[in-house]
Amino acid sequence: METTTPAYSITIQVSLQNIPGTLGRFTSALGKAGGNIAAIPGFQSYGPTVVREIDVMARSSSHAKDIVIAVSNVEGVEVLDWWDRTFRLHEGGKIEIKPLCSVGDAHELAMAYTPGVARVCTAIAKNDPLKHNYTIVKNFVAIVSDGTAVLGLGNLGPAAAMPVMEGKALLFKEFGKVDAFPICLNTSTADELVEAVVRIAPTFGGINLEDIAAPEAFEIEERLIEMLDIPVFHDDQHGTAIVTLAALENALKVVEKNITDIKVVVVGMGAAGIATSKILLDAGVGEIVGVDKEGALHEGRGNLNKAKEWIAENTNPNNQRGSMPEVLADADVFVGLSSAGILSADHIRTMAQDPIVFAMANPEPEIRPEEAKGVAAVMATGRSDFPNQINNVLAFPGVFRGALDVGATRITENMKMSAAKAIANVVSGEDLDKGCIVPSVFDLRVAECVAKAVAEAAVADGVTRKLIPMSSYGY
Repeated sequence: METTTPAYSITIQVSLQNIPGTLGRFTSALGKAGGNIAAIPGFQSYGPTVVREIDVMARSSSHAKDIVIAVSNVEGVEVLDWWDRTFRLHEGGKIEIKPLCSVGDAHELAMAYTPGVARVCTAIAKNDPLKHNYTIVKNFVAIVSDGTAVLGLGNLGPAAAMPVMEGKALLFKEFGKVDAFPICLNTSTADELVEAVVRIAPTFGGINLEDIAAPEAFEIEERLIEMLDIPVFHDDQHGTAIVTLAALENALKVVEKNITDIKVVVVGMGAAGIATSKILLDAGVGEIVGVDKEGALHEGRGNLNKAKEWIAENTNPNNQRGSMPEVLADADVFVGLSSAGILSADHIRTMAQDPIVFAMANPEPEIRPEEAKGVAAVMATGRSDFPNQINNVLAFPGVFRGALDVGATRITENMKMSAAKAIANVVSGEDLDKGCIVPSVFDLRVAECVAKAVAEAAVADGVTRKLIPMSSYGY
């Protein structure tokens, strides 16, 4: 049975008869219906009745409705109202823009706006890099999507992509102190999207590409990197790859295996699967086999796009062929970036001793942890409601924080590898075990450590612009 999750939580507002046993009957009915109380924020007593708002976690939308029906039939209980907590949280959006200076009098207005602002405009017109000193560009990232590959849900379009991009902006600010804004584009070709981003680029210090379908995602990123002098980072590719490498490094410590000796099967050859395969190859993984819907990628296989051809030519040294279950035999690591339910406990049993399973499909993993329990030596997913969450939020806030801090013009492979190493190192030796191979997304040390490592790597790689001293302008 699936576990309850905050993603399907509801709040039930109930009026209870103010007599002993009523609350007990309510909670008993809720438990029998499979609900899990998350919180009872407070209550109001109106003499013979008590009004409470009770937060309840469910397994699905339909399960939430079943819970409400179940508690509605309890003697002494009246359901006054109920609502979906996830939808309530998204009402009106999740971000806003706030001023950084006041305009409380004419003096402040004269500096922040006309006529004083003209002096700053003129200075930037004469020396364009000054925009990184005197505008929001220094700390502003565009989160760009066309909505063609939204969170594992597919091509939902730009409007439906907005909640994800808003959430991304929220995480940028919360964890990296980076200002970010969602840009959901109604484009239909790679050319249109590239042109749109190039035209808005002067407003931003970095571009985070998000939820863009492969293979166009690869072309779009490559072209924008070539055309722009600010960091361009496709998080679905590189954020996933960075955190996966960090998780793998620590998982291998748990099972006491060497990265050069292992076989990794990467299932799902979209943007994330390709990038993850590449970073694992760079990290020294002994054998990598990529698998798509038609089976293993190998030299000589037809019907491959440019990105998949590269994987076929540079991985799978034994030229293995066949389906996922066939190539998974004797593998040390399963990395899933595909779709729900494709992996079974029996599949895992065919793997090498102490198998590592990263089932990262969202919103439902390739195999749920309950099914892999006792079979996988180390289990991780992409979900926040299970241990070992391989979540991009461990990477992208710190990556951009570090890049922006040193005025990086691009994100190099060394910067990505350094970010992965920094994430892995946050998990100390005494904390490292099969249930803790990556730090919590709420560990505030992560973004700071990643930013420092990325900034140092950018300087070492020589991809930073010369920052103009702020004292060079003004009086």
